[in-house]
Amino acid sequence: MPHPNKMPELILADEERAELEELSRSRVEAIRSVERARILLGYSRGETISGIASQMGTNRPKIQRTISKALSLGIHAALKDLPTRGRRAQISEEAKSWVVSLACDKPVNLGYAQELWTMQLLAIHVRKHCKEAGHPALIRVSKGTIAKILKKNKLRPHKIRYYVERRDPEFEIKMIPVLHVYKEVEMLRAQGEADFVAISYDEKPGIQAIERTSADRPPVAGRYPSNTRDYEYIRHGTVSFMAGINLFSGEVYAQVVNRHRSREFIDFLKILDGTIPKEKTVRIILDNHSIHISKETRQYLKSVPGRFDFTFTPKHGSWLNLIECFFSKMARTLLRGIRVKSKEELKKRILLWVEEINQVPVPFRWTYTAEDTLAKM
Repeated sequence: MPHPNKMPELILADEERAELEELSRSRVEAIRSVERARILLGYSRGETISGIASQMGTNRPKIQRTISKALSLGIHAALKDLPTRGRRAQISEEAKSWVVSLACDKPVNLGYAQELWTMQLLAIHVRKHCKEAGHPALIRVSKGTIAKILKKNKLRPHKIRYYVERRDPEFEIKMIPVLHVYKEVEMLRAQGEADFVAISYDEKPGIQAIERTSADRPPVAGRYPSNTRDYEYIRHGTVSFMAGINLFSGEVYAQVVNRHRSREFIDFLKILDGTIPKEKTVRIILDNHSIHISKETRQYLKSVPGRFDFTFTPKHGSWLNLIECFFSKMARTLLRGIRVKSKEELKKRILLWVEEINQVPVPFRWTYTAEDTLAKM
């Protein structure tokens, strides 16, 4: 049953109706003014408040407020917002600077358990201590206002951005030989001939062999847009991926082992020695892991004099090694969501993926100069 209309009729003069008609069709005026013009026109034609609300997809109180203003103050007042109670208290620049300084500190340093701020915790702290800090205007500040202040100052104290500390005092000195190898490869690649093969090498340990407890459910068009998987799983241990990428051809040399010790590293060197032509020196870019400079490794290198030439990346500078780009690709494509029934199956899947990569190898290229690399640190 429709609500009875107890409000008087709205009688419009011809000029007022023409004005409202033009405003209701406008595409440049504020949307709230256009909507109010349509409300007043509908009510003046005898439409019910409920009918207008249903037609415009809104509620009755909104319709009633617009009509009441028009009946008591005229249509021009109804098209605008009524004056508010006054300007809200302004937050001074000094108060904002105080909020910013708090955000630049850690809550744990101020007696809280949390390491990082949340907007809620920061707002609570500001309201609690603003008077003693001389900023009483912040006594009722909301977390939304706090967020706006921080956004204006480009602060996100609830986030963590990681970086690598340059702890090697000879970082620049050790970086130059690595970049020199990349530059030399770039020059010789254009010529098509080189008396050495450059290999970017590293290990990726701790790859988990995880088994499903139940079968995955594939996507269903129109119902399930993605794969669905039971959250439970079975662990079968981990394996280590040892890989080197030929910087000239893009070919990947790899082995997957249960552990990566000097013994396994020497086995990898033997793979390179048996694959790469004997007349070429194998120049390997690698980090300072202990197995790369162990007694066993040095003994093997003595047995093949002149065959291998190691170029070490600086401490905490493994990101200079191009093989890390390959490992990133591996994590994003192969290892993301992989499920196997054993470590042996995981090894086979990884080596199969390497074979697929080697069918269409893509050489990785270092694009930064020494100056660019230092600038990004």
